[in-house]
Amino acid sequence: MSWLHRVLGKDGSTQLGVDAENFAGRVAQRPQAIGASGGAYSLNVQSSVMAAGLAANSEIFQARWTSATKVLVLRSLQISASKNTTAFAAGQALFRATVARGWSVDGGAGIAIVFSTNNTNKKRTSMPLSAFSDTGVRRSDTAALTAGTKQLDTNDFGGLTCSISSVATTSADPFIMPPGSYLWQRNTGDEAPFTLVQNEGIVVRASVPATGTWNFTVQMEWAELVATEVNW
Repeated sequence: MSWLHRVLGKDGSTQLGVDAENFAGRVAQRPQAIGASGGAYSLNVQSSVMAAGLAANSEIFQARWTSATKVLVLRSLQISASKNTTAFAAGQALFRATVARGWSVDGGAGIAIVFSTNNTNKKRTSMPLSAFSDTGVRRSDTAALTAGTKQLDTNDFGGLTCSISSVATTSADPFIMPPGSYLWQRNTGDEAPFTLVQNEGIVVRASVPATGTWNFTVQMEWAELVATEVNW
């Protein structure tokens, strides 16, 4: 014996669809729920020409989270880098993404990213302004950032490496790291995301061979959720 049931939506009339071939409930993926006070954001930053002689493991991008009521949920972190007009010594380039904790003083130098302007980096106009401060996110301009006061995790959570030949942009391959290179990406909806609380953050560090000049971009996608609404 079988029973006929209808599964209704919140409005009391919309019915759950059933796939005609496999007789399974029909579902559709949706963006991550952000709640009434949350938001989703995207940021891209670009350096000026990075001077030759960058020290190993130099910080080139920092994002310090300071909100006491919301958490930052990282969705993805990408980097690209290209050679400029002065050739590198042949060698390896390494880009590292690391979580910082106990971050009590912002880093310095470079360019700070302003978030207090209306609609800045929102994925929808009606979303609230990002809770990032106007001094906590910064990118290198021509040299390394200063560290501020924080403790980096012992191990990185993302990284990319490649070889560099001793040629500049006249080469057929001008990129150190091609566009779309992920330092980290949340691949599936059931994968636990990086969730950062007050005074935690993300740092991108670079090590490149001597003598060369270069440019980079960093692309970060994230959501900001009220801490009490996060259930993972």
